[in-house]
Amino acid sequence: MSDDDFLRVEASDCPMSSCAAPAGSPCRTGKSKVAVQYHTARFRLVPSLAKALHIPTPPIRNPGTAWIELPRPEAAGAEPAGHVRIGYARASTVRQSLDTQLDSLKTAGVTRIYSEKISTRATSRPELERAVALARELRASGVAVTLVVHEHKRLGRGIELATLAEQLKAGGIGLEFLTGELQGSHDPSGIVFTVLAALSGMEREYIRDRTLEGHESARSRGKSIGGAAVTDDAMLAIALHLREQNHSLRDIASRLVITTGKKKGQHPSAATVMRMLREHDQQTATTADP
Repeated sequence: MSDDDFLRVEASDCPMSSCAAPAGSPCRTGKSKVAVQYHTARFRLVPSLAKALHIPTPPIRNPGTAWIELPRPEAAGAEPAGHVRIGYARASTVRQSLDTQLDSLKTAGVTRIYSEKISTRATSRPELERAVALARELRASGVAVTLVVHEHKRLGRGIELATLAEQLKAGGIGLEFLTGELQGSHDPSGIVFTVLAALSGMEREYIRDRTLEGHESARSRGKSIGGAAVTDDAMLAIALHLREQNHSLRDIASRLVITTGKKKGQHPSAATVMRMLREHDQQTATTADP
């Protein structure tokens, strides 16, 4: 359960005839006390909570005290009742740490945080999708919502950032960056944000083009790019066999021997073995696709 569940439950009237609490107010008991938990028939009106066993009434509603009707949520387009900030953190690889981002979000007072380790080039980022889905649901209940991120690069650049901004704009969701070029709160539909997002995309393309130019220049002078290959088909076959027997990457690496180059006679690193197996798996998956 999250700290925001009660807001979603209270977005609807309680259908229990013995309660009939209006939207915006907690459920009540037969003795007109604030119920210690919301009635099942009410919280099951929220799709994401339909399978929950119970939703407790938060301390802010003073469960057990005399029940009084609270203001209904404002209609769409009116001033939002309350403000919720939802955090999102992302690292591109499994080896990268999320600690800096998570600490930054917590220091900023964000308590509900979604995080994942996945590339911005991935077609689907499940945790980001969950964060946006929750933001939409809360916004629909009349609450102002802001998606908070440590830095805009965690969301993407250029077209990726612009696309997400359109989704947030459509849902009436704000956006806040805690640091970086776009630091501050933004209206995703604002012209300033659109221009800065486009510039951040141009920066990445510029870096990419300069890198490729450098590689091409090095090749033209007879220099090789990247480290020397230490793996071969025989090594891959042995590694695949050992993996099928559930050996660890470190164990597999200790049983393999490099046969050529400056590292001849040495064992490859566990990272090299992991990369070799991953490339094999990716090639196999690509070949298997119709």
